[in-house]
Amino acid sequence: MENVRCDWTKNNPFNNEYHDNEWGVPLHDDKKLFEYLVLDAFQAGLSWLTILKKRENFRKAFDNFDAEIIVGYDKIKTDSLLGDTGIVRNRLKIEATITNARAFLAIQKEFGSFDKYIWQFVQGKTIVNKRKNFIDIPVKSSESDKMSADLKKRGFKFVGTTICYAFMQAAGMINDHATNCFRYEQLNTE
Repeated sequence: MENVRCDWTKNNPFNNEYHDNEWGVPLHDDKKLFEYLVLDAFQAGLSWLTILKKRENFRKAFDNFDAEIIVGYDKIKTDSLLGDTGIVRNRLKIEATITNARAFLAIQKEFGSFDKYIWQFVQGKTIVNKRKNFIDIPVKSSESDKMSADLKKRGFKFVGTTICYAFMQAAGMINDHATNCFRYEQLNTE
């Protein structure tokens, strides 16, 4: 018998792999948290599947999401990214990634890690929701509102409350797996 998954996966192999192994798993690695934040920003206005299919290209193009390298990007690098057909070529999102790398490094310096900073919005533990299906999931929460406002205050771009909510789901800060999904209980007991 096959596992029941959240209906947003639509049984697509890219979505299934991401859903089964990453989405909603509590994440505490700064580099991966930065990657998720960047990819969620690039996803704005597009499908997550589009981003998943291009994720390896994003990793190559953005130096494996190394914020210390990204802050040094200049016009030549930006222009090369705009010409890279393997990623989403949006000037504002590319420039936001460079800006966000600076703000990310400033947070690491202030808090000791981005992880310590970002998990404060959920008091350090996953919020477990009881959603029956995808249509029950909101696009934002009071926590994502606070996160968005604070990130913006610190100079981040493309961090609206909807992007922050998606980031929180991805990074396991919120468990929005459907209650009948096999990952729902697994993640509540890990």
